[in-house]
Amino acid sequence: MSIQPAWQRTFDFFELPVVIEPSRATLSSDAGLLPLRQFDEQTGLTQAFADALDDPRDPDLTEHSFLEMVRSRIYGILADYEDPNDHDTLRTDPVFQLIADRSPDGPDLASQPTRSRFENAISIKSLQRLRDVFIDPFIASFETPPRWLTLDLDAIDDPAHGHQQLTFWHGSYDQNQYLPLAITCADHGQFVMLALRPGNVHAALGADDDLEYLVTRWRQVWPDVVLNVRGDAGFGVPWMYDVCERLRLLYTFGLSSNAVLQRHSDELLARAVAGWEQEQQAARCEGRPAVPQRLLVGFWYQAGSWPQPRWVIAKAEANAQGTNRRFVVTNRPGAQLVFAAAYDAYAERGESENRNKEFKCDLAMDRRERSPLRGQFLPAVPARGGHEPAGALPPPSGSAGVADTADGGWDRGRAAAALSAAAATGPVGQGAAVDLAVVVHQGGGRSSGQQPSCRDPPVVVLAAPGAVPGSL
Repeated sequence: MSIQPAWQRTFDFFELPVVIEPSRATLSSDAGLLPLRQFDEQTGLTQAFADALDDPRDPDLTEHSFLEMVRSRIYGILADYEDPNDHDTLRTDPVFQLIADRSPDGPDLASQPTRSRFENAISIKSLQRLRDVFIDPFIASFETPPRWLTLDLDAIDDPAHGHQQLTFWHGSYDQNQYLPLAITCADHGQFVMLALRPGNVHAALGADDDLEYLVTRWRQVWPDVVLNVRGDAGFGVPWMYDVCERLRLLYTFGLSSNAVLQRHSDELLARAVAGWEQEQQAARCEGRPAVPQRLLVGFWYQAGSWPQPRWVIAKAEANAQGTNRRFVVTNRPGAQLVFAAAYDAYAERGESENRNKEFKCDLAMDRRERSPLRGQFLPAVPARGGHEPAGALPPPSGSAGVADTADGGWDRGRAAAALSAAAATGPVGQGAAVDLAVVVHQGGGRSSGQQPSCRDPPVVVLAAPGAVPGSL
């Protein structure tokens, strides 16, 4: 935010004088958040988020509401202000004040110490209630009950570079970290549940409880939905099989190799290697690239800790890089007949890992301050909200700022542009106006409201903070 001194500079390279002057109005570079705030007003995400939190403070002595601080934190993350210290500056930014339902002329927003106390005061029960803030909109986003949903389970490494509570060394990742658990709906590319966990826990720790809670909520409204669960070998453990079978879920999990599984698939691997050698010879004769050879087989297998045998599919592949042997355990119908289709359906879970990458890299999931674990969890959940909430249905036709495509779909880019234009050119709030962009005016009628003359010099209003004549 910047308030510019009054000065003018005139250039004569054009046929008419070009006059440049800074605006005396309060400026902000974060106008792009206003369309998201309008979208949030329609979906009610941040309001529901704040309502889920217990506020132990005395209302008569409270200056900054939880809703104000929730919105500032969420929109700060969306605008790449993931560091809480940024809010010592943003608390006076007019756009962030508008987002928090305050006039740009009003008092400043909460300071960084106040926000830190807010995040560290969140109770475990509040965090548990936050699960429903994302489950409820997901359910509401379906006009008719879905027949089939696929859930992908993933443990995401979250490196830590300080002394945050319960960050531990993880030998497999070779780093000090947290290990969050993410559950994604693969059919819609949405996070539906997230849990922040200590850095040295098993990949499947708590996954059975979270999965049971999610399935129970869904089945209360969709009793006939078929649910398919996928996870890598970190989730191929007895307690995950047990919860899936008890809840009547279809599942496919990776299975770690062992001597018994290798003996069952040695012949398969030998055939794949022989096929690759033949393919190489044929490719050389025909002058084309060699095609990797992949073979699959299925068999019943019972580990020592399993109460009954389960169906396992083994894949053996030979290519220019060598050999690759993988195993999955599944109860999906048809897996005993169509091995390749069942395995390929499992391999499609790789697309959900792109959601994890977006969450981690684009929404600053891995930014953690030094505070108690429950305070660390809170910033991670708003970041999920920025990743297109599951209940983000197109607003009803005729809503302000909504742009419809020709085929009846909703164009987010056009809607955002329309809202940005409205925010940049019109009054905001009760008599409060904010200059949000570089605006070129033809002539001097800008202040008086008169129509400019075609011979009046263009006026460029600069919105760059800190601009002075000597810097041009």
